[in-house]
Amino acid sequence: MASQKTARQWRATRWGGPETWEFAEIELPEPRQGEVTIEVRAAGVNPADYKHVSAPREGLELPVPIGYEVAGVLSAIGPDTEIASGGGTVGDAVVAFRIQGGYATSVTVPAKDVFAKPARLADEEAANLLLVGTTAAQMLDVTGVRAGETILVHGASGAVGVSILQQAVEIGARVIGTASEASFARVRRFGGLPIAYGPGLAERATEAAQGPIAAALDTVGTEEAVDVSLELVPDRNRIVTIVAARRAEEEGFHAVFGAQPESQAFRDSVRGSLLELAGSGRLQVPVARTYPLAEAPKALAFLKEGHPGGKLALLP
Repeated sequence: MASQKTARQWRATRWGGPETWEFAEIELPEPRQGEVTIEVRAAGVNPADYKHVSAPREGLELPVPIGYEVAGVLSAIGPDTEIASGGGTVGDAVVAFRIQGGYATSVTVPAKDVFAKPARLADEEAANLLLVGTTAAQMLDVTGVRAGETILVHGASGAVGVSILQQAVEIGARVIGTASEASFARVRRFGGLPIAYGPGLAERATEAAQGPIAAALDTVGTEEAVDVSLELVPDRNRIVTIVAARRAEEEGFHAVFGAQPESQAFRDSVRGSLLELAGSGRLQVPVARTYPLAEAPKALAFLKEGHPGGKLALLP
């Protein structure tokens, strides 16, 4: 009888921060029909990784495997199974999102969430493309951003903001992006016009726009970001946040989160097109640092500081 394959994986065994997680040896299930096993080369690092297990949540039971996106190679394929982009053979380079348990050396996941990795993308870039990319795409979609419009993006130098900038360029929209002055170069690099947040933001945004601001997309959730959005964009259907849920409910504008069924359906639907954009070089993923997989809590501590300057990746 063949010995059971194992992997190392980060798991939340109780509610709380990354310092409470365990890096455990687990049994790696053989892929069944509709599943594949990926030898992980890089795992993407996102705030959702720790936020979703910081406190008890309905429908979530401990232990919770951590990590929603990875890049790696196929090491096993279930019977009569193809990956989402078609085909798939052992040894193929792939990207997977939305999965559970990506902070691992290997992981068995549904094949419908696995795509061929664009050759031009390094593993650490590919592993960080889709969570922020699908979030940005949904924010642009729910606010109906169109070619020729000027939009305001709060937190334009952050991971989601940088993806919004690039996707807005694809649409043909013009972006004014708030950032710290130290991050202005990053906003410009990806096609935005940077302005500093802080007192006088509405006036600076109005001056930079030189006309109406059609939509506001908030990735930071500050009172200032919400107040300025409400002041400058009259149609609340064209304001969206991924952070300020309470204000969105009170004021009647959009709040989108990955846990919402409609968000999941939309984000799943755009994974292939985002990979195509990245494969052609029109959607980039700036990576600031990489960490050994065993140092996941250290990576997340750095992420929590708030200004990593790009994405982080864990390398098994």
